Amino acid sequence: MELRVLRYFTTMAQEGNISRAAEILHITQPTLSRQLMDLEKELESKLFIRGKKEITLTEEGMLLYQRAQEILELSERTKQELVHRNESISGLVSVGCVEGMGTRVLADMLRNFADKYPKVQFDLYNGYPQLTRAHTVRTGLFQCPAVLLFAPRTSSTRRSSALQDTETAAV
Repeated sequence: MELRVLRYFTTMAQEGNISRAAEILHITQPTLSRQLMDLEKELESKLFIRGKKEITLTEEGMLLYQRAQEILELSERTKQELVHRNESISGLVSVGCVEGMGTRVLADMLRNFADKYPKVQFDLYNGYPQLTRAHTVRTGLFQCPAVLLFAPRTSSTRRSSALQDTETAAV
């Protein structure tokens, strides 16, 4: 059973007419009828009840229609994932930080990043500056050091928290 034939079958089921389905699929009606007969022979099942101007799914046809839709959707989703796999950001990011004011800011930054890039996972390491530095050197875990910088806000609106009174940037 080929994906092409499943597309033919689902189009016939949706249109309820072999001639209309053939037009949509840009193939001849005899070719489409032959594909349907071959599919019925392969599955040893009658898939449609043929009327003068329309076709109706049998029970077996309804089962195949449901499965064909699932198979075609999965096929398309897989194709899209493979085609766009290099366009999406994914992977594991290891982040080390020391305890202090920056921890809350870092958590918010990581949450925002994770919302934007859900395929990215984080390993977080939290500790004293000496411990974090020693761990970095020993394992080579952190390849791109970053420093959070805090600067006073220029806004005249007063905030209640010391963190809210500063602009934050990662360098």
